[in-house]
Formats: sequence, C-alpha cells, structure tokens
Amino acid sequence: MSSLHGGLQWGVDRMLSVGYGLLYDYIFEKFGPYQKLQAEVLALVEASAKQAPDRRAVQVLDVDCGPGNLTFVIAEAGFSVVGLEPYGALVELAREKRRAKRLANLSFTQGELASTKAFRDASFDQVVNVHSLYAHADPQALLAQAHRILRPGGHAIFVNHTRRADVTATFRELRAREGLGPAMRCLLLWLLPHALFEASRRRIGPHYWTEEQFGANLRAAGFTVLEFRRTFLNDASVLVWARKDRAE
Repeated sequence: MSSLHGGLQWGVDRMLSVGYGLLYDYIFEKFGPYQKLQAEVLALVEASAKQAPDRRAVQVLDVDCGPGNLTFVIAEAGFSVVGLEPYGALVELAREKRRAKRLANLSFTQGELASTKAFRDASFDQVVNVHSLYAHADPQALLAQAHRILRPGGHAIFVNHTRRADVTATFRELRAREGLGPAMRCLLLWLLPHALFEASRRRIGPHYWTEEQFGANLRAAGFTVLEFRRTFLNDASVLVWARKDRAE
C-alpha cells in the first residue's frame, strides 16, 4: 500500500511540477520584468567573469533553479553551469529540456544547498539565487553554504522579494501608471499564477528583507557587498552583487 501511495504521490508531484514548469516557461519568455531581471543577472555574471580567458572555465551554481530557465540563459552565454533544485520533478523537466538543447556545459542535480554537502569547499566561481530566499526555511544557512562553496574572489548574485505581491494593489498601481492593457497582462502572466503558487506551497517565512537586513545577513555569512539595486515588478525585489574576499 505504501508503494502505491508513493507512486500516486510521485505522479501528482510530477503532473503539478510539469504544469508549473510549462507555465513558468511561458511567463519567463513573455513577462517583461522577468526579461529585465534576466538581463541584469546575466550582465553581472559576465562582469564577474570579465578577467576569465574562457567562459567554459567559469563554474556557476544556480541555486533553487526551478525548471532551469535562467540556468539555460547563463549556459547559453558560454559558462559552465550546475542547476540545483530540491524538487525532483522539476529537475527531471530541466534535464529533459537540456537534452533537447544538447548543452554539454550544463547539468542539473537535485538537492538543497543549505543542508547538502554534495559540493566541496571553494568549488564554484559564482553563485546565483533568484527569488527563493524569502520562502526558505533557513535563508541564513543558504547564504553561509553559498559562501563556503565559492572560491576566494568568487561572486554571488542574490535576488529576494522585499514584500508580498498584493494582487489588487499591484494591479491598481500598474493600471494608474501604465494603463489597463499592461495591468491586465501583468495580472494574467504573473500576479495570479504567483498568488496561486504561494497559496499552494508549504508555509515557510516569508523572509522579506529590507536592504539593511539583506546586507547584514550577507556580511554575517562572510560576504562583501558590492552593489544593491531595486528590480523586478514595481521594484519589489532587491538584487545584491557580493564577493567572497580572497584573504579572510
């Protein structure tokens, strides 16, 4: 009976994850704030590696990568990338897409950075983490592990929500500023799917950090903060570019 229950659970998890992954694929390609954020993150990955003679030699870890949308963007820019994701069905979906794209410089693995010891100390040149810290059970542990696996002089890019995306308030603000069409597009492409996702997930946190809190947590983990900037929808997120210093 337990094996049957496990099989049914796997099937439901697989169905929901694939549905989420396909929806996220569409949103990622069509939603302007995601496109802007993607460009910002890639530009910082490139800036962090500007001294590298060969991008394939730059090892990047994308933490909590989901179905791998941003992971593919970084790999297609020429970097060697590992996508790390705790949900097995999303890892399978990302691997299927990788096989279709035939990217030899990209791999996906299942795991949770805050609790896994799968990666050696100082094994990556860069770490990227977008929009998962706020929902993590122990975000400070994730920051500490990201610092551990970075090589001295390596860089990290973290993006975190600073507040809950209120559907009604955000829609009204966008309608007043940009008109009904853009507001409806945002509502259908991101606000409603995100609200449904948040309602269905296990309640953890949320950890909506201010810039001051974010900076303090990064410094406590050993990072030097290089840059803060507001980003994403209505500047509701903070992007931080940080470095692990060579001499500690």
